[in-house]
Amino acid sequence: MDKEAIEKVLKNFGLTEKETEVYVFLAKHGAIKGLKIARQMKKDKGQIYRILKNLQKKGLVEATLENPTRFTAVPFEKALDSFIKSKREEVAQIEEAKKDLISVWKKISQVEIESSLEKFAVIEGSKKIHLKISQMVKETSSKLSMALTIADLYRAEQLGVFGILNKQFKKSNVEFQALTQLSKQNLKLVKVLVPKLSPNLNFRGIDPDLGSPPFSRMVIRDKEEAILFISDRNEQYLKEEKEICLFTNSKKIVQAFGVVFEDLWHDSIAIEDFIVEIETGKPSPKTQLIKNAERAKNSYYEILDSAKDEILIVTSSSGLIELSKNQLQLEDWSKRGISIKIMAPIVNENLASVQQLLKWSEVKHIPLGYFESVIIDGQHLFQFRHEIEKQKKPIDLEFFENTFYTNEFNYVQKTKNMLIDLWIKTRTPSLQSLRSSTSFQLLPQKSSIGHHSIEKKTGFMKNIEYKKINITEKEVQNKIKKEKKLSCRNHANWSDTIRLFGYKGLTAIYPPSDFCLPNMIIGVIHHDEDSTFGVENWIYVSIMQEIANTCTFVPVAIIQDNAKSIPFRKKVFEGYPVENNIVLLEKNEIQIKMKANTLFAGWTKPISIKESKYTLPPACLLFEGYGDINSGMFTNTALSGRTQEVWHNSFDAFTSFFLPQLKYVGSGTEAFFEREAVLISRPPKLSR
Repeated sequence: MDKEAIEKVLKNFGLTEKETEVYVFLAKHGAIKGLKIARQMKKDKGQIYRILKNLQKKGLVEATLENPTRFTAVPFEKALDSFIKSKREEVAQIEEAKKDLISVWKKISQVEIESSLEKFAVIEGSKKIHLKISQMVKETSSKLSMALTIADLYRAEQLGVFGILNKQFKKSNVEFQALTQLSKQNLKLVKVLVPKLSPNLNFRGIDPDLGSPPFSRMVIRDKEEAILFISDRNEQYLKEEKEICLFTNSKKIVQAFGVVFEDLWHDSIAIEDFIVEIETGKPSPKTQLIKNAERAKNSYYEILDSAKDEILIVTSSSGLIELSKNQLQLEDWSKRGISIKIMAPIVNENLASVQQLLKWSEVKHIPLGYFESVIIDGQHLFQFRHEIEKQKKPIDLEFFENTFYTNEFNYVQKTKNMLIDLWIKTRTPSLQSLRSSTSFQLLPQKSSIGHHSIEKKTGFMKNIEYKKINITEKEVQNKIKKEKKLSCRNHANWSDTIRLFGYKGLTAIYPPSDFCLPNMIIGVIHHDEDSTFGVENWIYVSIMQEIANTCTFVPVAIIQDNAKSIPFRKKVFEGYPVENNIVLLEKNEIQIKMKANTLFAGWTKPISIKESKYTLPPACLLFEGYGDINSGMFTNTALSGRTQEVWHNSFDAFTSFFLPQLKYVGSGTEAFFEREAVLISRPPKLSR
């Protein structure tokens, strides 16, 4: 322990900085006169004697009986024992007075806090998160479920979480489940960790090589509480930045993530069996890693050409484009009655390819992160370690390097069942419905504002004009800094310029028809403290309506947690249905949080869409940005006459839409995510 650590301990026990300095000086120099202390420390004599007197009262300094008096420091070990004894006595006194204190408090407190209030809370830092997990373990009465990485579990073990879990199990018959992803890369750490875990823990694993993406990290207690990690999934990143998670006791949201956990659990196997599989490699002539790219390519096309009943393909956004080019083969499969199911990320770049593929096959959108996989007739499984790269003609041989192949029945069926389950749950709208919902044509993807085309589909933003295309990320950041210096908080007359800083996500949602919900465009926005109205979260919903003989998405509902901006927002949206449907929520009823390229939004109160029969239940949205950053600037003139200037750094995004009440997890379409932006709203120009 170094000097700084000792000084920190002394300060924690109530010493001031100067008292700590004098005590350490005496400990070094032994018995010494007060005047000499003042000279050597270059301090005022009166000040030194006052400090010495205080240290004597605290039992840290003793004085000799000689004249002049000399002072000496009490040994640190003795002082430490005295401090510990003092603190223990304080704790004992509080314990003794606990009942009386609670009794007095009950008389003082007139209103009992409503413990069942549904809320969100952001927890930052690994220690705080694990303290919360420890608390959840202690409070578990029936079941605790954890989906964490091996690194997460190792940290939890080091911080004593599993020790608490073992004690809890002895008290009651509680079920504890832990789920992780296991691979050759983390096998050694797993074998070190398993003996340290409680034998009462039901520990199972999922193989990421089966095609599943990195699973959501979560802890769920008794279907009542959940911790949802939203930090970047890259472990190296977590070493440099704080972990961030969301805690909620919203029953419906907890239930939704409980369904996600149970689906993962269903596809898992016991960790001991998993270790054996990885160590033995399941040697079989029917399971192999084909390292030679040429041989893998020939084998793949040979079996693909022999297909008789069905082909199930999971590919990348670029791979989907390549598939659309094989028209002759697609036509042949279709004529032979072969069922073709394709799952891939659907983005602006491949919309035309999707339209082409729908002639012969079914196509559904899935988020980024799945392995390139093909299952043929339920008997052959190919998995590729590389993604098909853009503009490779033909597909590069490198794509086939280290191809995994198996025709082992159980393995193929297990993977197929997982992908079919994903297919069933993914209810992406047809491309036709997406295109027919508006007459607006997508802008060329080369434009940096192509992914903002969804904004122009809303009646409120139909007057968008893109002023700058080749703008850089740094230029946007400089613009934001400049506007923050001009921002005036709490000064928001209609004639003023309003500045709003923060981040935003926007997505089109097409719910299944049997849900009795309309097609929607949902925007989620967070404004920071430099904004005119201060910190604010707000969400708006637009649905298709006819205005001036034109069908367009019109804003019909807003929920927000800042009352200051409501009068201004009502006037901005004057003339739209939303003008009279802006609802103020509590801070814990709406949450919008960004970390790296991920944006989470959730609300716990239903959103009533007035002037229609619809009510949008409590829900969550998860935006995952991908690709290169797009920087730009555009303007828009609202019906109110105010002009808006927006500078942004943003991404195309995948969106997951959770409806806990309906037990639904689906994908949004045509989404984007502004990581940083400024909106400058200027008042209408006075007519002369």
